[in-house]
Amino acid sequence: MKKYSRMLLLAVLAVTVVLAGCTSSSKPTEEKPSEDQETEKKDELVLAFNNEPDAGFDPITGWGRYGSPLFQSTLLKRNDDLEIVHDLATDYEVSEDGKTWTVQLRDDVQFSDGEPLTADDVVFTFEKAAASGSVVDLNALEKVEAIDETTVEFTLEEPQSTFVNNLVATGIVPEHAYDENYAENPIGSGPFKMIQWDRGQQLIVEVNENYYDKKSEFNKLTFLFLNEDAAFAAAQAGKVDFAYIPPAFSQKEVPGMKLEVLETVDNRGIVFPYVPSGEETEEGYPIGNDVTADPAIRHAINIAVDREALIDGVLEGYGTPAYTSADELPWWNPETVIEDGDLEGAEEILEEAGWIMNEKSGVREKNGLKAEFELYYLADDEIRQSLSIAVADMLKPLGIQVNVEGGSWDVLGQKMASQPVLMGWGSHDPHELYNIYSANNAGVEFFNTGYYKNEKVDEYFEKALRATSEEEAIEYWKKAQWDGETGLSGKGDAPWAWLVNINHLYLVKEGLDIGDQRIHVHGHAWPSTDNLVDWKWES
Repeated sequence: MKKYSRMLLLAVLAVTVVLAGCTSSSKPTEEKPSEDQETEKKDELVLAFNNEPDAGFDPITGWGRYGSPLFQSTLLKRNDDLEIVHDLATDYEVSEDGKTWTVQLRDDVQFSDGEPLTADDVVFTFEKAAASGSVVDLNALEKVEAIDETTVEFTLEEPQSTFVNNLVATGIVPEHAYDENYAENPIGSGPFKMIQWDRGQQLIVEVNENYYDKKSEFNKLTFLFLNEDAAFAAAQAGKVDFAYIPPAFSQKEVPGMKLEVLETVDNRGIVFPYVPSGEETEEGYPIGNDVTADPAIRHAINIAVDREALIDGVLEGYGTPAYTSADELPWWNPETVIEDGDLEGAEEILEEAGWIMNEKSGVREKNGLKAEFELYYLADDEIRQSLSIAVADMLKPLGIQVNVEGGSWDVLGQKMASQPVLMGWGSHDPHELYNIYSANNAGVEFFNTGYYKNEKVDEYFEKALRATSEEEAIEYWKKAQWDGETGLSGKGDAPWAWLVNINHLYLVKEGLDIGDQRIHVHGHAWPSTDNLVDWKWES
């Protein structure tokens, strides 16, 4: 208890120093407010976030893909039902062959510096992003042209239904004000404009007076970049209006704050090496694992794991069982749900496949091969560590020996092709399914690390990408997960054992309404900013 109290005190002091270090634009009131002043609805908010965007605020390098880009607008966006609606665009059309996308723009948009946004800025943004080689995937883009000041035409090398997500996620930057310092001093046409960024400490933004759409009720927002202890301490001290917290802090009441529990597709699961051992990567790291290459092992693990027990034991009850990387999204196939916590069923699968229990060691064997492997997780992630240990304990009575190992991303990169790794994904873009399951991505970065391949699944992927509407594509995304006979889910090939979707937890000031939060994607805090303009004080 003394150790915790000391950490809490240090965290409070750290927060106080950050707030005291603000410039005059963010300097706190020197006089102690009266009780009436304290209850008055202020027009600024202070938010505690855990992850600062190290690369800055440039959409061309990926900023804004997991929440609101704040400073920039996008051509399209998703509403609270994840339906695609207009933003900068007033309309868009896709040609019959799916290769030409024509976008009509609003004619009343200005950047925060007062300059007009035109089709030339859109062309500049996408050409720059395509040439950058960043996380913005524009491999299918052949060219982008300005037909006139309010019309942009995108030509693709081949049809790609998920191209629409680039129009949703890529903020438009101004050609006239874009340089090597843009990420630190962004100018855009979004709902907010940057006032100050102190790396490692805070970001201060204000309402963009030139914004063409609904404006925020809060003139100023201050984002404090704090670790979990400091964020919780700031909430306890009444220094913040909104703070992310981990499940471990969820049972602690904070006066004047309420707990908001938000559903997510921020998932955690185990990706298995899908192929037998024997090959090596270009870097010389081993590929394949003879234990997890056996489908009986993967299927047994999928049904043996008790997902609800993981939620209760690791997440303090704040989560949902995971069965794919896209649970509850429009392209999710609910037929992928499997019965779990079934040790007897898992034992039958292993027995039928020839995995026999060695009563002396307690570990099953097949043709001299032990049912044993390492399970790696990111060492500084407490939830991943706890999930890994809990899964290992669940599988031990089954006769599968799991040796849990923590490591850095570099270590995981060396081991992930030959040993299972506990990973996390979650996106509003169905292309993520293609990224982590397509044979074309086997061994590419952190995508298909297990070298999974199913020709039928790849065929469905191809049809989903070539579809000329999202509705048509969704049917193929669903079939890729499970078509009644095969698929990428636990009912099919089971190249993953998905475990949980982690609820995102926030302490929110009493009386603050954060609107209808759409299902959150991977990553804590920034996904909550998708609807910042809707935040308000309750009447």
